[in-house]
Amino acid sequence: MAESRDYLEMTFRSIECFADDGRLDADELMNIANIALRDGVVDDNEKRVLKNIIGRLKTDELDSELQEKIAGLTELFDL
Repeated sequence: MAESRDYLEMTFRSIECFADDGRLDADELMNIANIALRDGVVDDNEKRVLKNIIGRLKTDELDSELQEKIAGLTELFDL
C-alpha cells in the first residue's frame, strides 16, 4: 500500500489559510484536520503537520473557539 500523501495537502492548505489573512481560524484548522481524518487513519506525518501548524499560532490569535479545537485535536491525535 502506498504511503498517504494527505500530509502534503494539509501543509499546502495551511499555507493558503495563513496567506489569506495571516491567521488561522477554528474552521480552517478543522478543515485541515479533516484531511487527516478522511481515510480513517492519522499517520505520523499528519500528526507532525498538525503539531507544526498549532505550534506556529501566536497567543494573541487564539480565541476561545480556536483554543477549544486545539485542545480537542491535541487529545484526539495525541499531539
